[in-house]
Amino acid sequence: MDGWIMELLAEYGYYGVLALILVENLFPPIPSELILTFSGFLVASHGLSMGWMIAAATTGSVIGAMFLYGIGMFLDVPRLERLTVRYGRWFRLKPKDIHRADAWFDKYGPWTVLVCRVIPLVRSLISIPAGMSGMNFPLFVLLTALGSLVWNSVLIFTGVKLGAHFESVLRYMDIYSNVVYILIGIGGVIICSRYITFRRKRV
Repeated sequence: MDGWIMELLAEYGYYGVLALILVENLFPPIPSELILTFSGFLVASHGLSMGWMIAAATTGSVIGAMFLYGIGMFLDVPRLERLTVRYGRWFRLKPKDIHRADAWFDKYGPWTVLVCRVIPLVRSLISIPAGMSGMNFPLFVLLTALGSLVWNSVLIFTGVKLGAHFESVLRYMDIYSNVVYILIGIGGVIICSRYITFRRKRV
C-alpha cells in the first residue's frame, strides 16, 4: 500500500494529499501518518508550500468527516430506538439506553470531537455519533477542522524536518497507535463489564 500512496502524492502534490486524507477518513486502515509525513518530505524536497499542504490535508479531513457525519444522521436516534425495540434484547439494550448515550454526547460531544481528531482510528469514527446526535453542524465542522489542523500540522512539520528520513517517525506512530488501541480495548471491556453488572442489579 505504501508504494502507490507515495507515487500518488509525488505526482499530484496538494491534490493528492487532499484526496488521500479524504479517503483515509472514510477508510481508517489507510495510514494518515505515512501520507502526512511523506507530504512533509515533498515540501522539503520539491519546494512545495507547507501552508498549502496543511490546508489541503485539513480540507480532505473535513470533507471526509462530513460524509461520516451524514451517515450518522441516517442512523439517527429514532431509527436506532426502533432497532433497539426489535433487536435490543440480544444485546441487553433498551430504548432508554440509546437516549442516555445521546444525552451524554449532547453534553460532552464538542470536546469529544475536538480531542478525538488526534487519536488514531477514532479520529474518523467520532464523526458518526456526532451526526447521530444531531450535533450543530457548523460547530462540528469548526472543531473537526481545528483538531485535524493540529494532527496534520504536527505530522507534516515532522516530515519536513526529517526529510528523507521521514519514515523513521512511523515506528513511533505505530507505538502510539498500539497504545491507543490497547487503551480503547481495556476501556471497552471495563464499560461492558460495568454495564452488565448494572443491568444484573436492576433485574
